[in-house]
Amino acid sequence: MQHREGSAPSSRRAVLISPMPRIRQELAPLLAGHLAGASILEVNAYPSPRDLGPTLTGGTHLVFLDMISDSEQALQLLGEMTRLETAVPVIAVLAGDDSDLILRCLRAGAVDFLIQPFTADQLEAALAKLARLQPGGDQPAKEAAKIFAVMPAKGACGATTIACNLAFQWKRLGAKKILLADLDPFAGTMSFLLKIKSTFSFLDALQRAHELDSDLWDAMVTNVSGVDVLLAPELMVEGTAELHDASPILEYARHAYDVIVVDTGSVYGDWNLNTARLANELLLVTTNELPALQAAQRALSYLDTNRIGRWKIRLLVNRYYRDVGLSREVIGTALHTEVFDILPSDYEAVQKSLLEGKPAPSSTVFGKGIMQLADRLGGRTGTAKKSAPLGGLLNLFSRTKS
Repeated sequence: MQHREGSAPSSRRAVLISPMPRIRQELAPLLAGHLAGASILEVNAYPSPRDLGPTLTGGTHLVFLDMISDSEQALQLLGEMTRLETAVPVIAVLAGDDSDLILRCLRAGAVDFLIQPFTADQLEAALAKLARLQPGGDQPAKEAAKIFAVMPAKGACGATTIACNLAFQWKRLGAKKILLADLDPFAGTMSFLLKIKSTFSFLDALQRAHELDSDLWDAMVTNVSGVDVLLAPELMVEGTAELHDASPILEYARHAYDVIVVDTGSVYGDWNLNTARLANELLLVTTNELPALQAAQRALSYLDTNRIGRWKIRLLVNRYYRDVGLSREVIGTALHTEVFDILPSDYEAVQKSLLEGKPAPSSTVFGKGIMQLADRLGGRTGTAKKSAPLGGLLNLFSRTKS
């Protein structure tokens, strides 16, 4: 990937990302003439998620992103930009007045757009809108919430139990505003686990995404011991199978919360894939039983095929029991993915917490495991547990190896 500075170094910088030379040639002079005192960095290829940080360091205050060369790759990149620790405003660059693509760009986090042929009036209007959205000028923007998506490799792995318990741990880690969202449209069980009811669900938030504000949002969530909970619909409704993208909900929530924990039904389908793309970290939950591990292998292959980077996937082994199923080391070797953490089997404690509608106490084995998981996700410790000896069962996965 090549970079080219359009002017002398400056403490403030605009970045123009476009694989298409013609677009860079059209836009660069226009930007140079209207962004006084800022340098223009031209990037001639879409950077990978790993390269985003280095590309946008050095005082970057605005990004112009080409949506023409490859709209799907650019949309994915736009989503990654909005999840950086210090979010940078992005203006989408479009070939025409495509209302569907414009809406997708705005939902993914773009603040405005430019349409070919690019004019000074368009650019001035976009910059004026940006100034209205950032009245603080040089004041640092509020850091967007980190999104942790909890996804089961197969049913009955305990992903919802983990999501519920994990959300409440963030209070201990200092988060002021926490959202726990049940985004499983078919079998959401958060209301059952927490023993709560609500007139509203995430479907209501999705349908009214264009008018969401703090008052409307507060009516749609239920506060449980300091954690806001957004529930799934109690009953199946028409059109559920056509749900495509939860980003209107999550993009609103990212700027209203410090941490968001999302419970999903699976990794499969556009609805779940788009949630995975929005997430900062994807917690893939399995057990150490062979059917669940085979399902985990298929899930990882599916995520790879759909360009969900392994760098954001955290493999969790739930209900781990050393004497039954595969060891931690065998699992990691067989799946070609490090086991991020294991949660021990603690049937009585989990069942009691489910009956009471409360998180498992920190005095229980499962509760201690959840505390350790939250500490690691929160950056408090990077120490992994000691691995068990490597077993001889790797060939069991050869039939589904991707």
